[in-house]
Amino acid sequence: MNSKMKAAVCRRFGPPEVLQTKMIDKPIPKENEVLVKIHAATVTKFDCWIRSSSRMFRFLMRLVTGIRFPKDTLLGTELAGDIEAVGKDVTSFNIGDQIFAYLGMRMGAYAEYICLQEESVMATKPINMTYDEAAAVQQGALSALYFLRMTNIQRGQKILIYGASGGVGLFTVQLAKYFGAEVTGVCSTTKIDLVRSMGADKIVDYKKEDFTKSGEIYDIIFDTIGTSPFSGSVRSLKNGGIYLFVTYGILRSIRARVHNLTSSKKTVSKIVEETTDDLLFIKNLIEEGKLRVAIDRRFPLDQAAEAHRYVETGRKKGNVIITIVDS
Repeated sequence: MNSKMKAAVCRRFGPPEVLQTKMIDKPIPKENEVLVKIHAATVTKFDCWIRSSSRMFRFLMRLVTGIRFPKDTLLGTELAGDIEAVGKDVTSFNIGDQIFAYLGMRMGAYAEYICLQEESVMATKPINMTYDEAAAVQQGALSALYFLRMTNIQRGQKILIYGASGGVGLFTVQLAKYFGAEVTGVCSTTKIDLVRSMGADKIVDYKKEDFTKSGEIYDIIFDTIGTSPFSGSVRSLKNGGIYLFVTYGILRSIRARVHNLTSSKKTVSKIVEETTDDLLFIKNLIEEGKLRVAIDRRFPLDQAAEAHRYVETGRKKGNVIITIVDS
């Protein structure tokens, strides 16, 4: 048995070029772990932020990811693949199972193999999805579901999704429609057709319009990228409305806390708590034809740096895939 595997390794913070393809030790599963042969992973903005140590990650996240050098040299938070071996204590999965999984801050998907504990956020992949499609589900769908449930979204409510064409945004559009809301998506001109195809009732092209000046009032405003205007967004909420944001900096977090002390319009931002039950809920919706993914481009593992460079252009429409096993 080959004891080595190919991986895109990140041994220092910096531009995409710090990702280098190397041969490293292949992991061996422990008693409660499965060995997954990875077919596909994704490149998200989160991966790029961790690699470059940019935005809020420059200080806060380096406490977690490493001060001078990355503590974990393999990036990638979501994957799909086959179980190739199981530890003796594993009862929920079998050799040959086709799975998809979310790794979160553990990361490690930019490699040919990974070992996952049986209780990881992992399930057999949807039967109506390829590996590439299944790899692109977890982060966006689980984040969207978590935040929408926090709002107790109701049929007939009006929600505006800022950054509707991103990984979280596209799933928020679809899930909000599933829950019966009227959806307005905010995106750039080139991504209007994609957002509309996912079910958005209305589209705001942020390059041509300012949604905060339209006079429209919403029950929920969900900023999936952390760049919506704070004051204007709050003004565009009805009394008792909720302003959500997934990504945020220290100043915005402080501003939100102060705002919540004096207003009936609440701002909410939390770290997503992903669960296998939620992943199974998402899987069922996919198999029922109620959720789907959009794939923009695919890159082989050897071109992980090029994939990161493309994501950082901001031009991607949907998901960028790293294909590790052709399928």
